[in-house]
Amino acid sequence: MNIISLGAGVQSSTMAFMAELGEIKPMPDCAIFADTGAEPYHVYEYLDYIESIVSYPIYRVMHEKGLEQKVFDSINNEQFNPVPFFTESPKGFGILRRQCTREFKIQPVHKKIRELIGLAKGQKGPKEIAVYQWIGISTDEDIRAKENRIKWVKNIWPLISSGFSRQDCINWMNEKGFKQPKKSACYFCPYHDNKTWQDMKDNDLDSWNKAVKLDNMIRDGIKGGSEKIYIHGSGKPLTECTFDTKRDQHDMFDHECDGMCGV
Repeated sequence: MNIISLGAGVQSSTMAFMAELGEIKPMPDCAIFADTGAEPYHVYEYLDYIESIVSYPIYRVMHEKGLEQKVFDSINNEQFNPVPFFTESPKGFGILRRQCTREFKIQPVHKKIRELIGLAKGQKGPKEIAVYQWIGISTDEDIRAKENRIKWVKNIWPLISSGFSRQDCINWMNEKGFKQPKKSACYFCPYHDNKTWQDMKDNDLDSWNKAVKLDNMIRDGIKGGSEKIYIHGSGKPLTECTFDTKRDQHDMFDHECDGMCGV
């Protein structure tokens, strides 16, 4: 099977449309969108738009309650928080361990892939490659291209093979008349750059207000600990941040280890 990992961002959407037009072959059997439950409304709107255009099915999958609920549970019940929020303590400035991509994107997608090829729960996979998983990584971020940990699933990167950068994707969609998506990422993602935060504050008050609320909720961190926790890398509450794009925090998506977020 040929399966697209669809994030509804610029790169994976371009890949989906190129496949539909026959510019990337073969025609995929389906696409899978991992819904974290914390996407901005524009991501879901754009996903609907993609579904209205492509002829192959798009499956939406989610891990149990979703990432947003997991974060709230971690605050209320002192559970592990899987999001790499920034921390400030007497020992200095740091960052929490990140597990959100693997638990809320990669694992739900792989669970659906197993279902699609007919594997029962606990059943071993085939010895040969059975699935080609298309990942929407472009030439300017090829550092994110990683092999799949499952031996019978082979990751491929059609945009890299086609020599497409992110800007090439944007240009291609403009030439073909497709609408432009915004970056696909959770509304509270600590890897947002200042441009994204400012755009959210100006144009998506629903996501902004939810991010501010969550930012205030996580401030005192784990009960009994000395850390202060922040969403923004400046170590300030979102409401006190000046989102100066000239002094943007590093776009950490370039080093996102499994290449599944923000595409």
